[in-house]
Amino acid sequence: MKSRINGGFFSEIYKNKVLYLMFLPVALYFIIFAYVPMGGIILAFKEFNIRDGILFSPWNGIENFRFFFASGKAWQVTKNTLEYNVVFLACYTFFSILTAIMISEISNKWFKKIAQSFMFLPYFISWVVVAAFIYNFFNYDYGLVNTLIKNVGGQPIDIYAEPANWVILLPVLYVWKWVGFGSVLYLAAIMGIDQECYEAATIDGANMFQKITKITLPLLRPTIIVLVLMGVGRILRGEFDMFYNIIGNNGILMDATDIIDTLVFRSLMGTQDFGMASAAGFYQSVLCFVIILIVNGVVRKVDNENALF
Repeated sequence: MKSRINGGFFSEIYKNKVLYLMFLPVALYFIIFAYVPMGGIILAFKEFNIRDGILFSPWNGIENFRFFFASGKAWQVTKNTLEYNVVFLACYTFFSILTAIMISEISNKWFKKIAQSFMFLPYFISWVVVAAFIYNFFNYDYGLVNTLIKNVGGQPIDIYAEPANWVILLPVLYVWKWVGFGSVLYLAAIMGIDQECYEAATIDGANMFQKITKITLPLLRPTIIVLVLMGVGRILRGEFDMFYNIIGNNGILMDATDIIDTLVFRSLMGTQDFGMASAAGFYQSVLCFVIILIVNGVVRKVDNENALF
């Protein structure tokens, strides 16, 4: 029985060797960069020192977690990370679907290709470059926006001293950068819808709005659920590149914009506290896991067929 199972397993690999070879780079990537680093989780329970290394540094139980929560930052960064990512996910999903539907309704092929290209362009722009643009646009003394405001007799806006401005600006920047990528995913799903459904609706006298609400959106539902669930899986993984490059270490904005990722980075670079940084990262991963279980459980009760597991 065992030999039969082994024979079937190896014969299956040999039969589909090309597919397995294509999958091998992906498997190696996740093994090297996702699974092997998981061994570093033990740092969360150790008092790390360079001399003894990861394996031989003394254990300290949950002291790193106690220090993390006693610092007074745990709740603040968790709240900020969760709030920003919920807004990011909601706006990203809504505008990605809207953009995909609008592009799919364009009849001119050349204009459609140009629109897709321009929408996708921000995806390739680094947050470092975006931060430079934002600074030169909104700099209090010589930024383009404030220069125009001064020329018309208005009062300049100091966005780097007003935390409330970033509650709106950060989601706008996030959508601007990612909506092109998201629209491609939804557009691919729309292109996969049977065109006979639209032809039948046209014969029945349905207008464009009715086709979108009665055909496109219902048939997009499985794709929306899967992509939202995948987004929920990293809902506590903040956009570190965006927050760090645009906000940096601005003390005035820190309470309103500090997230778990930036806190971990500062702990590593500023205080060299590997234990506390590892504890914060472990806490972040556990919360992500719990949230995806809860959301997937809700989806399974409402629509079992579209749940991830």
